[in-house]
Amino acid sequence: MKEATLELPLAQLLRQFPLAGEFFHTMGLPLPPGTMSPATYFATLDNVLLEDLALARESLGEQFTDYLSLLSTLGKGRSSSRLESITILGGHDKSNRREEFTLTVRPGEIISLVGPTGSGKSRFLADIEWLAQGDSPTGRSLLIDGFPPEPGLRYAIDRKLVAQLSQNMNFVMDLSVEEFITMHAESRMMEDIPGITRNIIALANDLAGEQFSPGTPVTSLSGGQSRALMIADTSCLSNSPIVLIDEIENAGIDRKRAVHTLVDKQKIVLIATHDPILALMGERRLVFKNGGISAIITTSPGERANLKLFEEMDAKLGAVRNALRNGERIESFLWE
Repeated sequence: MKEATLELPLAQLLRQFPLAGEFFHTMGLPLPPGTMSPATYFATLDNVLLEDLALARESLGEQFTDYLSLLSTLGKGRSSSRLESITILGGHDKSNRREEFTLTVRPGEIISLVGPTGSGKSRFLADIEWLAQGDSPTGRSLLIDGFPPEPGLRYAIDRKLVAQLSQNMNFVMDLSVEEFITMHAESRMMEDIPGITRNIIALANDLAGEQFSPGTPVTSLSGGQSRALMIADTSCLSNSPIVLIDEIENAGIDRKRAVHTLVDKQKIVLIATHDPILALMGERRLVFKNGGISAIITTSPGERANLKLFEEMDAKLGAVRNALRNGERIESFLWE
């Protein structure tokens, strides 16, 4: 199959893989004529040029086909990071009390983390991000599809399993929102980059309490706008199947829709929160005390019913907040 690909005219390959020409640019090679096949091109390259570029003629064909394979994977948004489940094996709390639990989570599930500040929620998220194997302060371990992950997954860029959205997100790049998203889409080698960029910005504006334009510098975004942008970006562009969220209730965004945006993409979502609405959105919630998990509670039908009541109350409070932001009086708001 690889040999057959190398015999195709470059023009045909460029129609199938528009970014294939970047291979030659990266290698420092002139782009061959569209009628010439890569095999012929590599065979006729000047020996002096190859020596100057420190390239081995015999390996160029394999490197090119490997590059096309990568384009094929990334261009269609596929990922080698697909998984069926993650399983967390209990460790111990700050007093070395054993955590007697085994928790398995599958794509499309929400797990909420609740407990006082300093109770261990962020440490738990860090264990997931590190793919802990009994080598973190808590002694917890993580299984991927029932087995310990290969060591290289901790550092793999192209197979990163975890994306994290923290409560403090700041940009340092001097780019507009459109330039930032475009750069990320290009790095993922996506098709229809302008369309994807427009969709992400539109979704972020739907989530954010305050609108921003494609030309807005990312350094001038508010905390809520930054988180809305990164949630939209993670939902639409990230191949990571696990998303960790550390407190978004005060981010000034539509937090319920933000979480569902990720779940609709079949992400595993683990969220540390003090918000009853976010906590009850989860199928299960982990209760933290003294650096460990003291209980795992399955959300009951009664709690689901209360969730609807809390959402109605939250909508009324949201209307009051908007009125205050707009300089209105709130004397006319009635509570039933």
